[in-house]
Amino acid sequence: MPKVKVDGVEIEVPQGATVLQACELAGKEIPRFCYHERLSIAGNCRMCLVEVKPGPPKPQASCALPANEGQEIRTDSEMVKKAREGVMEFLLINHPLDCPICDQGGECDLQDQSVAYGRGGSRYDESKRAVTTKNMGPLIKTTMTRCIHCTRCVRFSEEIAGVDEIGAIYRGENMQITTYLEKAATHEMSANVIDLCPVGALTSRPYAFEARPWELKKTIGIDVSDAVGSNIRIDSRGREVLRVLPRVNDDVNEEWISDKARYQVDGLTKRRLDKPFLRKDGKLVAVSWQEAFSAIASLNPGNSIAAVAGDMLDCETMFAAKKLLGALGSSLLEGRQTGMDYDCSSLAAVNFNTGFNDIETADAILIVGSQVRTEAPLVNVRLRKAVKRGAKVFLIGPEWETTFGGEFLGEDLSVLNQLPQHVWDALLNAKRPAMIVGGAGLGRGGLEASLSIASQLKLVRELEDGSTWNGFNVLHLSAARMGGLMLGYAQKGGIADLVAAAPKVLLALGSDEVDFTKFANSMVVYIGHHGDKGAHAADVILPAAAYTEKNGTYVNTEGRVQLSDKAVFAPGDAREDWTILRAMADAFGVSVGFDNFEELRAAMAAEVPALGSEGLADYGHDLPAGGGSASGVIAYPIKDFYLTNPIARASAVMQQCSAELLHGEEIAEAAE
Repeated sequence: MPKVKVDGVEIEVPQGATVLQACELAGKEIPRFCYHERLSIAGNCRMCLVEVKPGPPKPQASCALPANEGQEIRTDSEMVKKAREGVMEFLLINHPLDCPICDQGGECDLQDQSVAYGRGGSRYDESKRAVTTKNMGPLIKTTMTRCIHCTRCVRFSEEIAGVDEIGAIYRGENMQITTYLEKAATHEMSANVIDLCPVGALTSRPYAFEARPWELKKTIGIDVSDAVGSNIRIDSRGREVLRVLPRVNDDVNEEWISDKARYQVDGLTKRRLDKPFLRKDGKLVAVSWQEAFSAIASLNPGNSIAAVAGDMLDCETMFAAKKLLGALGSSLLEGRQTGMDYDCSSLAAVNFNTGFNDIETADAILIVGSQVRTEAPLVNVRLRKAVKRGAKVFLIGPEWETTFGGEFLGEDLSVLNQLPQHVWDALLNAKRPAMIVGGAGLGRGGLEASLSIASQLKLVRELEDGSTWNGFNVLHLSAARMGGLMLGYAQKGGIADLVAAAPKVLLALGSDEVDFTKFANSMVVYIGHHGDKGAHAADVILPAAAYTEKNGTYVNTEGRVQLSDKAVFAPGDAREDWTILRAMADAFGVSVGFDNFEELRAAMAAEVPALGSEGLADYGHDLPAGGGSASGVIAYPIKDFYLTNPIARASAVMQQCSAELLHGEEIAEAAE
């Protein structure tokens, strides 16, 4: 490892590190605009200038200069100070004095660095240039006069998202950043360029002029729009969530989130259930909590009661419902509300065992029935990294526009029964082979056939470094799926077993994708937060809290247990889900063994120890042998990426994205 001196202090740096990274290891702050740890090096803002000996007697860009043995680096010399002041003066030549009306104000790199490293005055008295505002769609607001051409947005679109939608036109002082023919940015992660933009050129259109960062309360949370479990920060003011931003977690979402995770939150204030309802003479009528509970208890269902868990449910709610049903003598629990019935006896067989980090190192990947780009955009980013490292990707299912290439083998699951020889050879000869089975590939024998292939290819193996490689993965669609399976929310025949049992009472726990016509003779009690499909079919509605309005435990598709905190209070008479179920136990006259949230969590951890602490749950590496044959044309479950859950369907932003970006509708502006 090379040794370098930074401001007179000698340190060792990793081989291949840059001078900028060496300075950071030494605890020195280096200003930068274009450099970003997860993007390629551009070296075009020149803000990171330092003095390096041996070398030319002038400041050098530290982001693009390798750290070599014996270098002496100065970050605080007079030459460096004057160079940075000069660069900052040039950057501000054309930048407008927009700070009071700019949404980036208060969290702007240009503001911070101009104060810390600028001259404090400008000698430029010519006219500033102006650039026309670009149309980048309903999510990204552009004020391109502020752009300093750091090209972070361009590099993100090309390298991370894999969609070449943003680029530069013209040259010199006429250079402009724009989308292709001013077309909207349409990929699923487009709004991450807002976080990357170091000035106010790209800001959030739905959040425009809403608040300043110092007004907001910041709460850590977990995204529930898909099964990745992206780490988010919930920014709220009063009782309203104003925005969601990504938190850095290299093991899960790095520092990106999908557009749906970021922008569905305006749906939290629309179509909300804020008081109990009871169906009388075919109409839902607002009632008191006591009247609603009395109507349910009057049925005296005994053990003829079932519960269906929705896709965005926390583990505490599912555990509370399980204890309630157990106290009544019922075990009719199901979380796969759309009707899937795959075998869940081994959790390792339905888990993303390789993990998001390690899937990047796979050298041959077979994807079965998964449109990864819409089902889990953050996993799609990982697959792009694998392909960049040389991985071969094969896909079974209808063709879709991938961002990582790949070879499509057919639309029918029967391809699994006889894989083409070249695919078999690629997987057999790979050091780290992997399979990813999506929601559309789990049924009709798909899981069993995939497990058989995993056994024949020895996807579970010991690597040269002594670690165990498990290349068998299931990519779920629901944030609640793995937690539900750990808590026993799975009948052998799926939801069909609940239909056959014909329970007197069906607890719909935020479940909106169920075919409620099959429960025509049951009293449907909907415990949820939005007036969506489940509420329309309900006989009793009990208003509950959304994911931002309660503490909760979530398990992502790789079995990672994560905790989310309460950011705001639920509206009106709505209550946290577990308190509703606890009160329902009193109405039924049974005991569930907990009276507060701490007791509930402790009881859950005692029954399922893995849910008691954050981190990867250990399901082991033993996979069932599988077998049998698979058949049936694959149909991807997500038809509209922006409208997959009740919160997103209530969101005006998500509805506009669906209309404009997916269906090509033109949204009329007010002036039109």
